[in-house]
Amino acid sequence: MSTPQLPTPITLAEIHQVVGGTIHGNDQTQIVSLTSLGQADPQALSFVTNEKMAKAATNLAVAALLVHRHQPDLVVPQIVVDNPMLAFAQVAQKFFVRTPTPRGIAEHVTQGSDVQVGADPSIWPFVTLGDRVKIGDRVTLYPGVFVGSDVTIGSDCTLYPNVVVREGCSLGARVIVHSGTVIGADGFGYVQHQGRHHKIPQLGGVTIEDDVELGANVTIDRATFGRTLVKQGTKVDNLVQIAHNVTVGEHCILVAQVGIAGSTTIGRHVMIGGQAGLSDHLTIGDQVLIAAQSGVNRSVESNQIVGGSPAMPREKALRVQGAIFQLPELKQLVRDLEARVTTLETDLSNAPGHTSRARKARPKKR
Repeated sequence: MSTPQLPTPITLAEIHQVVGGTIHGNDQTQIVSLTSLGQADPQALSFVTNEKMAKAATNLAVAALLVHRHQPDLVVPQIVVDNPMLAFAQVAQKFFVRTPTPRGIAEHVTQGSDVQVGADPSIWPFVTLGDRVKIGDRVTLYPGVFVGSDVTIGSDCTLYPNVVVREGCSLGARVIVHSGTVIGADGFGYVQHQGRHHKIPQLGGVTIEDDVELGANVTIDRATFGRTLVKQGTKVDNLVQIAHNVTVGEHCILVAQVGIAGSTTIGRHVMIGGQAGLSDHLTIGDQVLIAAQSGVNRSVESNQIVGGSPAMPREKALRVQGAIFQLPELKQLVRDLEARVTTLETDLSNAPGHTSRARKARPKKR
């Protein structure tokens, strides 16, 4: 995809109306595109979030900058805001993201009975809607989407090609689901009897609250009973597995390849790094940070930073990791110490007047 370009330039004053802050320089400076600091574009808006980036911007040709503090050494116009990256995202959303025109319902859509569709839908060909499906306003369903019976999809949702929402699941408003994601597959539940695994029917559902985004090929299993729940504002990266009866709290971040086993509860504002694995029936408190590739097998209290496998407090995990890196040297040190001890014992046993412990311990004859 090429650099986003506007057909008609916008001014720095128009951007200021969106992001607020303080303008330094010509407020009529024209902007037609967005760029990062790594790419020069004399008609583009970019952003600076720290002093290192400010130095990098000194020789970069851009039209204007969003900055965290005024940079008098930079000759380009600037808008000073508290969070330049957030402001940059707001500008991109306001001026550069095109709102698609509603397409209506395509001819080649399979619908069950009692389907309800809200205003201004965009339902593409080869979408399947089960019985009693309820779809809110301005919902976009791309080709290949499957929506099972008794599913509810809130307003302003977007489901990209080949998303599956199985029966009895619910999506709130403004949910984004990327291609290949499956919501409501059966939870992994079996009981063993006489050497065979017998399936436990998964009779619950999945609830996705407002403003959640699910990446590509995410799997969220339906509950055995009740529901698997992802609360509002949470963002889930690609290839994440959320097992049956898991609850993920508000505004969490789950990075790619995270796996969460059944019935674990995750609090608010939790961040879980890539490839971390969480055991079943755990409770993870609010504002916990779990480092990438951690193996979490115990519950974690709020406001903790953990890492390693098994997961432990960050400071201890760093010490353990540091010790692992030194294992070859430590192994050689132990060998050297063993050799020295052997030499000392040999010298001691050969010393004049030396009496072995065995002889000292020998009982006297009567």
